[in-house]
Amino acid sequence: MTTKLRLAADRRCRPIARHTTCGQRADCTGFTQVMAAIRIPRRVGRPRTRPGHVLADKAYSSKAIRSHLRRRGIKATIPIKADQAANRREKGSRGGRPPNFDRERYKQRNTAERAFNKLKQFRAVATRYDKRDYMYRATVDIATMKIWLRDLAQDRRDTA
Repeated sequence: MTTKLRLAADRRCRPIARHTTCGQRADCTGFTQVMAAIRIPRRVGRPRTRPGHVLADKAYSSKAIRSHLRRRGIKATIPIKADQAANRREKGSRGGRPPNFDRERYKQRNTAERAFNKLKQFRAVATRYDKRDYMYRATVDIATMKIWLRDLAQDRRDTA
């Protein structure tokens, strides 16, 4: 009866892709679906499907996710789980080099949390009244549209 919402957001805390799964599923299961749903609009031409950089928490620190990002040429800032670091140390020189981690860039990860908070301002998203998954996704999509429209209206006020 529970649902987890996986979300990709831009630097301005606007949702750009989402995926829902059962609430008991691990966080990393919806990663590839969220990445596949990303469409970054351009002024001319088709939208980009590959972000320049991904910031994620420790739940996404798996070898499969890191290799997926590497194959697509996407830079990642994901901290290493303690057990993964211990396993690497235990293997010694055979454990390989630890992945690069930029602490200063990781501080920007709060944009995803702020995007969730913006979505949760909509009561139907926060409480999940909808029984069916497709209705909940539609509710999230409507809330996302409102967030984007508010942001565009804010841009117009700032430039005027």
